[in-house]
Order: sequence, then structure tokens, then C-alpha cells
Amino acid sequence: MRNTIRYNIIPKDLAAHLFEVTLIVDSPDPDGQVFALPAWIPGSYMIREFARNIVQIRAESGGKKITLKKRDKHTWQAARCDGPLTLHYEVYAWDLSVRAAHLDQTHGFFNGTSVFLRVAGQEHVPHVVDIRRPEGDAYKGWRVATALPELKARRYGFGTYVAADYDELIDHPVELGVFALATFKAHGVPHDIVITGQVPNLDMARLAADLKKICEAQIAFFESKNKRAPMQRYLFMTLAVGDGYGGLEHRASTALICARTDLPVKGKKEMSDGYRTFLGLCSHEYFHTWNVKRIKPAAFAPYDLQAEAYTSLLWLFEGFTSYYDDLILVRSGLIDQQAYFKLIAKTVNGVLRGSGRGKQSVAESSFDAWVKYYRQDENAPNAIVSYYTKGSLVALALDLTIRAETRGRKSLDDVMRALWRHYGRDFYENGAAGQGITEAEAEALFDEVTGLKLKRFFDRYVRGTEDLPLARLFAPFGIALSDGRKDAKPGLGIRTARDGSDCKLANVHEGGAAHRAGLSAGDLLVAMDGLRVSAANLESLLARYRIGDVVTLHVFRRDELMSFVAALAADDAPELSLTAQSKPAAAARMRTAWLQQKGV
Repeated sequence: MRNTIRYNIIPKDLAAHLFEVTLIVDSPDPDGQVFALPAWIPGSYMIREFARNIVQIRAESGGKKITLKKRDKHTWQAARCDGPLTLHYEVYAWDLSVRAAHLDQTHGFFNGTSVFLRVAGQEHVPHVVDIRRPEGDAYKGWRVATALPELKARRYGFGTYVAADYDELIDHPVELGVFALATFKAHGVPHDIVITGQVPNLDMARLAADLKKICEAQIAFFESKNKRAPMQRYLFMTLAVGDGYGGLEHRASTALICARTDLPVKGKKEMSDGYRTFLGLCSHEYFHTWNVKRIKPAAFAPYDLQAEAYTSLLWLFEGFTSYYDDLILVRSGLIDQQAYFKLIAKTVNGVLRGSGRGKQSVAESSFDAWVKYYRQDENAPNAIVSYYTKGSLVALALDLTIRAETRGRKSLDDVMRALWRHYGRDFYENGAAGQGITEAEAEALFDEVTGLKLKRFFDRYVRGTEDLPLARLFAPFGIALSDGRKDAKPGLGIRTARDGSDCKLANVHEGGAAHRAGLSAGDLLVAMDGLRVSAANLESLLARYRIGDVVTLHVFRRDELMSFVAALAADDAPELSLTAQSKPAAAARMRTAWLQQKGV
């Protein structure tokens, strides 16, 4: 294949967690070829500086050493040469997440953004990668899982894979190792599930059947008539660990990490909380196949992976995806109405718990993701709001508003399908990469599709910080939003974390008893009124007091023992719940149309 960028990647030293990469450029820039590694990965909005994991790098041409000059933290420039130019470099891979690269004796994983240097000026030519097996008999059973198109490799085999350009190359993560595999078709499109890690009695048949329902529901959601998926094949890649959770979307796959206890067990048919959470994660990342990977903010079209790309629309792309991930579970029959209502209530309670929601709008949260949401500290609940969680409530409120004010003729579903037609599907079908949507275009589209004037809603709840009037919005659907707290309990207004058996203050909520007394996040709470406090007994100790009681608290702040006097206040953590009413019948029909995606 001529005019091609070629890579070889091999797990070189599994104990040292090193990938060895060879990059060959047949026709380097005559003025000196520039190479760069992305600073961030699409879908995770934080500068991660992946180039810091390049341990050593050298260049050669025709057997002669070529000088490499480092221009900045992630960019190199080779001296002039006729070519071909070859780079050899090692990448340290010890990030057990879905964002970077990880390698040891149990498996290997990498995102292209972590390991493949970009050849400046040649991003749009084909890129071929030869994925090599690690040396040694112990790794003869390893396979390769990726949605990258095969060139000479067999599916799930080592060998060469090909991408049309650099953007496609880095949008297909790769898993290496021994894994469980299942396959199903969703509206004719092959979908594979790969599970890496030890999972006793894993029920892959149930997982495949449940994911099939989710995938078919989402394909039908965006393409109700012809049910066409925007990819020819899809891969769910999951690493099962003792304790973990996360996912990252890609154009034809998703990389996931979960607790092995969250996965279904053979012979057990009940829906555990962990398994429901995992299905919601799969639903979320799959929905991104449309909403983010193809419909995207204008700031991401195209991506500039060397610097921050600012947008105020993550509430729409991440928040709306967070709304539909669980809604798809109930629409596909995997959970019932009551289970869905519990999920909504959990989100509402979580958003209302943080005072930061009154200081930062979801539009501001989106813009500041690079420095605030992805860099949260102990003060985060008091300073920021999540464009995921409050963004999902914005989507819920918009959906209920549109349905109620149009008497069921329109819904948020119609807006999402219009987004797909105008900013997703049509561009990709014409061979273009899409232009992205601006904030103004998004708001205008809502008005155009629904026939409503929604500027006031956006001013108050998207650009503003007002709490969403969910109780009022639920009423036309026969749903009551009520506070489940019966008797107020005394509390300190804190969130704790275990430090061994000790009780550490993770967050001190603004205005709470601990805040007023002078305690700080990071303090180690050791005694209350002379009685030892541990991570296990704090709640039972507080239960012996009444609201207004004054207690003496001893804490260690760093290595200094300090004493504080606190007046216990009512624990104001919300405990809202949703209850469906059978009457009136019109409200019940509206509710059914919403939850089952049917006409009124």
C-alpha cells in the first residue's frame, strides 16, 4: 500500500509495562518531519499530556541516526532526510482506565491517542498498524479485540489493521489478552462483546440478549423507518476488575471498566443494582455513537487534540445521553417503571445535595470542564454542578415540557432525530466529517422542531442556575414528586470516606454544622464528646443526639489535634421519590407515551 503511514506495536516488557512502537514514514517532510502525540482524548475533557509516557525515542533513516528536536511537551521535529524515516519509541502503559494504555502479564490495552504519534501533514493518508504478540509461550493464547478494519490479520488475530486516516486510527481502542467473547446482531449489524478479567460463572448469553435489546432500541430510535446503524460492526470491550467503573465512546466501539460483581451470573435472573448500572453504562456509551461521535459541538469539528476545545454544549451531549441511557432501559423492557423512577429520584437527590448548582450553570460547567469538572477537589459539591447529572435533568424537564405543551404531538425524541438528520447522518452519508452545531443553532433547532419558544427555559435552567420545577412538570403525567423524609435527623453536613478504620471528612457541605464549626475536608474525625469515632460508628453515634445539641469534636488536621464545638443541624440531604398515579386516565396515557415511546 503506497503513501501509507506504518506502525508496529509490540508489548515489549510486560513487567515494566512498556509498549515498543515503530513508526515508518516513506516520504517525510523535506523541511524536517514533525510528529506530535495528542494531549487529550475525545470524550474525556482534560489535558492528559500522554507524551509524558514516552520513555525514550530515536529516529533513523538509511541506517543513520537522525536528530530529533523536541519543540514542546508533545511535539518533535526530525532533521531533514530523504526517507524513509523510522522512529523507535517506548510508551509506559500503567493507567488502568479507559482513557490511556495499560500493560502487564494479564492483558494489554491502548487507545491510539496514547501510543501513535501523528505525522504532521500526512494525517489524511491510510495508516496501517501491525499489532504483535508478546514473546513467550505464556502468551500464545492471547488475542486482539478491536473494531479497526483488518488488513492481513484475521479477526481477533495479531497482524495488520488499517485505518483510512489518523482520526480513524486513534478512534479504535485495542485490547490484547485472553477474553470471553459473545456475538449478536442488532438490526442486521454484528455486535461483539469482549470481557477481559476473571469473572466466575459469567452469563454471556444473558448479557448478549440484554445488550441486543438496548442496541436495537437505540438504532430504531434514531432510524425508526429503515433502522440503519451508522457503523458496519460494533464492539463492547470490557475490563472486569475488583472495583471500577467507567466508559469511553468511540465511533464503532466502547471501552468499559466495571466491577466483576456487576456482571450477570449464570442461574440468577434477578436484576441486581450493579448489573443495572452496567447496562446503563453500556446504553450511555452506545448512545454516544450518534450523540458526540457524529452529532458534535462545532468546537469538535474537527478536533484539535493538542489544546483545549471549549464548548458550552456538553450538557446537551453528555447530559442528554445520561437522560436517554436509563430511559432506553425502560423502553426496551429491561427495567420496569418503578425502577426507572428510583433512578430519576437518585439523580434529583444528588443534584440537589450540592450547593454548587446555585453558583454554576450547566452551560458554564460545560465550558469549564477542562479545569473544574475533570479536576474536582474536596470543595467540588460547593462550587460546581455536573453537566452529566443536571444535564440529564434538563433533558427530562425539556422532554416533559415539550410533551405537555404540544399535548403529546412533539417530544425531545423529535429534537434528537432532527439533530441526527441535520448534523449527523446527512454529513456522514455524503462522505463529510460533519460541521458540528453551535449553541445558537442548537437552541433554534429546539424551537423549530417543537414549535415552542423555549428561550426562557434556556435562560433559567441552562444559562441560569435555577432548580428545575420537576414537581410541576411531572403533574401532567400523573407522577407525584414527594419528600420521603419522615423525621429530621441530626447531622454534621459532611460526606465521609474511610481511611483504614478511621473516619475522614471527604466533603464539608457549605452551611452545614461542620462548616459553621470550622471543620475542613481532609480532617480525620477521631472523637465526639470524648467517644471515639470510626468509619463504622459515626451514624450510630449521631443517632443518640437531637437537632440543636452541641457536641465537641476532636479531629486531626495533618498531624495536629484540634477541637471544635458544633451545633448539630437537621440533615438536609434530600430523599425525594416518584410515585405514579392511576388517575386521571389522560395523565396515565401521557406517561405511557413517554416511557414506551408511543403516541398519545
